[in-house]
Amino acid sequence: MARYAVNPEAVAHARRLIDARQYVLDSDWGAVQPGAESENAYLERHGWQGYGRWFLGLTEDAKEQTKARHAFVYGDLRRVHRSGLIACVYRASEWRHKDVELAAHDLLQHLDRTAGIT
Repeated sequence: MARYAVNPEAVAHARRLIDARQYVLDSDWGAVQPGAESENAYLERHGWQGYGRWFLGLTEDAKEQTKARHAFVYGDLRRVHRSGLIACVYRASEWRHKDVELAAHDLLQHLDRTAGIT
């Protein structure tokens, strides 16, 4: 099973977006999560560093500057999606990637506080 480290740049990016109210509270994550075509277009425009900011996990032992290196996408490459953070919490929890799970959970709580969800 792959192992993941938390991507601190992605956590900071998500927090900045949440603070700037660049989030979506209600979405169907299966319908809005970025697909390969939109990821490729984003990567072409923003490079690996910009692309990597959208993934809470970094696959250990994967080569740098590969899509395999990035896991646990949380937004649509423009805004944070609450449903994306929930998916990250769920997937990381399911596969026992505790550090990624907790990072996603903390971001979800921050989004909920910012949005006034109590």
